[in-house]
Amino acid sequence: MRENKNVILVMFFCFAISSVKAQQEAQYTQYMYNTSSINPAYIGSKENLNITALHRSQWVGLEGAPKTQTLAISAPIDYDKRLSLGLSVINDVAGITDETYFNIDFSYNIPFGEYAKLSFGLKAVGHLLNVDFQKLSIFDGNDVNFQENISNEFTPNIGTGVYYNTDKFYVGLSVPNLLETSFFNKTDTNEGNADSLSILRDRMHFYWITGYVFDLNDYVKFKPAVLTKLVVGAPLQVDISGNFLLYDKLSLGVAYRWSASVSALVGFRVFQPLMVGFAYDRETTALGNTKFNDGSFEVVLRYQLPEKIFGKRRLTPRFF
Repeated sequence: MRENKNVILVMFFCFAISSVKAQQEAQYTQYMYNTSSINPAYIGSKENLNITALHRSQWVGLEGAPKTQTLAISAPIDYDKRLSLGLSVINDVAGITDETYFNIDFSYNIPFGEYAKLSFGLKAVGHLLNVDFQKLSIFDGNDVNFQENISNEFTPNIGTGVYYNTDKFYVGLSVPNLLETSFFNKTDTNEGNADSLSILRDRMHFYWITGYVFDLNDYVKFKPAVLTKLVVGAPLQVDISGNFLLYDKLSLGVAYRWSASVSALVGFRVFQPLMVGFAYDRETTALGNTKFNDGSFEVVLRYQLPEKIFGKRRLTPRFF
C-alpha cells in the first residue's frame, strides 16, 4: 500500500513540474467563514473584531495530500469604521512543497443607506516556498535539477477586491494575487540544449462570490450561496451551497463543487462571540473511489464580537 501511495505522490508531483496551468491557491469548503483569504475587501463588511482559525485535511489517507492551516484577525481601525485592517497567515503543505503566505489586508467602505456598504480592498502578500526533493524517488539520482532543495524562497505579491453587502445579501469580485510568479526556474544548457524547468508557476485566480439570506420564519434562515473561481488554462470551478441557520445557533448545510465533490457542513454558536464549524467533502471524481482517499475534513473556529449599527448592538448575528 505504501508503495502505491508513493507512486501517486510522484505522479502528482510530475504534473507540478511540467508547468501545468492549474489552480494552486488553498481551497476551502467553509470559505464563508474565511472570506478574507480570497477577498481583502470582505473585512470592511465587519463592524468589530474577528478572529478565525481553520484547518483543512484534503484527501485523508493519501500520502502527500494537501493540508492547510489559516489564522486571520481583522478589525476597524478608525472611529467611523470606514477603514479596516486584517492580518493572516496561511500554511499550505502538499506533497514535497510547503508554502506559507503572510497577508496584510486593507479595506475602505462606503455606506449606502442604513445597512448596505461597498468595500474596496487591497492585499499585500509575502510568500515563502520550501521544496524537499528528498521525499521523491528519483529515477536518475545524478539529475542535478533535484540535488538542491528549495528553502524559504521569498516572493512578494499584491491582490485586490471589491465587496458589497447588506444585512441579507452580498456579492464580491477579487484577485488575491495579481502577479504571476515562476518559482525555481533552471535552464539546462548542456550539449547546446536550452531546456527550462519550472517547478511552480502561480497564475491569477479570479473569484466571484454571492449569497442571499431568506427568513423562512422567526427561527429559521436559509442562505444559498455561490463561489466561482477562474484560472486561465484550468477548468472553471463553481461551488454551490445551501445553509440553514436555526435559532441563530445551529447551522446545517450541503455544498457541491462542480465535477469535483459534495460536502456536508455543520456549525454551532457556542456562545455569542464564538462559533465552531465542521465540513466533510467526498470526491465525485475517480480519486474518490480509491481506497487511499477517505475524503476531506475542515474545522473552523471563529471569534466575533457582537456588531453594532449606529451605536446599537445587532439583535441577531449576521449569517455571512
